[in-house]
Amino acid sequence: MGESVIPLADLRVSAIPLAVPATPAEPAGRLVDRLGRPLRDLRISVTDRCNFRCGYCMPREVFDTRYRFLPHDALLSFEEITRVARLFLAHGVRKIRLTGGEPLLRKQLPVLVEQLSALRTVDGSKPELTLTTNGTLLPRLARPLRDAGLDRITVSLDALDDAVFRRMNDVDQPVAEVLRGIDAALEAGLAPVKLNMVVRRGLNDHEVLPLARHVRDTWGAAVRLRFIEYMDVGSSNGWRLDEVLPSAQVRARLDQAFGLERVPPASPDETAERWRYRDGRGEIGLISSVTHAFCGDCSRARLSTEGKLFLCLFASRGHDLRTLLRSGASDAQIAGAIGMVWNARDERYSELRGRQAPAPERRIEMHYIGG
Repeated sequence: MGESVIPLADLRVSAIPLAVPATPAEPAGRLVDRLGRPLRDLRISVTDRCNFRCGYCMPREVFDTRYRFLPHDALLSFEEITRVARLFLAHGVRKIRLTGGEPLLRKQLPVLVEQLSALRTVDGSKPELTLTTNGTLLPRLARPLRDAGLDRITVSLDALDDAVFRRMNDVDQPVAEVLRGIDAALEAGLAPVKLNMVVRRGLNDHEVLPLARHVRDTWGAAVRLRFIEYMDVGSSNGWRLDEVLPSAQVRARLDQAFGLERVPPASPDETAERWRYRDGRGEIGLISSVTHAFCGDCSRARLSTEGKLFLCLFASRGHDLRTLLRSGASDAQIAGAIGMVWNARDERYSELRGRQAPAPERRIEMHYIGG
């Protein structure tokens, strides 16, 4: 078990140094990579810790009591996060998502949300601020986060049945705590809430219909349930292709039970394929990153808890922004370095999955850079 921890720790500290342009140009409000994909979304991990031990993200056999999480002084401060976010907005980012680990474990998180909500995009508007959480701490934090400027929230819930859910989170957390968190988010004005279910064949796929029925009957259109194919993120979850339930099969089950009709995407880079119930009682989303990759429209950059910039969820190494931040680099230099990295980006792992040899390096773990 100890041997599993060592390569993960190595990945955390290993990073690609960021080059600074000799004469950095001012951000022009739009960056595109080698495949013509613009930079629009920034996902920021604020902690590598979590109060769950879900097998597809932080399996207990790796992330046990001996696992060494990052010390506090390694984490980016709120001021450093806000500075980086401001530079990304100058490059055209419009949406910022806070992730973890479990982001609500980061102390004083509403303070960061307030700082980020004061920033502006290139057109002078407030950036869309969202957050992904397992929901258990929302009864206490939903209102302060909303008051600080959070616009929207996504909650993860992989089963409605209490026994199944406790097995999946592996900390004996009851599903009722997550349901209370969703209610708290709605009461705070964070509607519509997005509710994510990772579907794993043979483990929780029998929960698809019960969860959909509960959402329809309890919250209707105020909660948008999304089903995510089980992905080969990181190197610790023992992923197998035969445990992936294709989204097409999930859709067929839901269509037969409730009746579905297609909804046009809200934006070209939307990850979820949208469907609504014909009776008007809400909608569902399907995220098919295994069977129907959407790399061609990916506009997301990811900033790790300790300031590494990742260009893909399936990356092996990140680019070291923290060193620039803490070595006296100017805003122009850091913005120029970000621009160079994004301009050189050509990652499209999901599109190439199965058509290329296994990567020589271990991929970064999802809890470290968020989903």
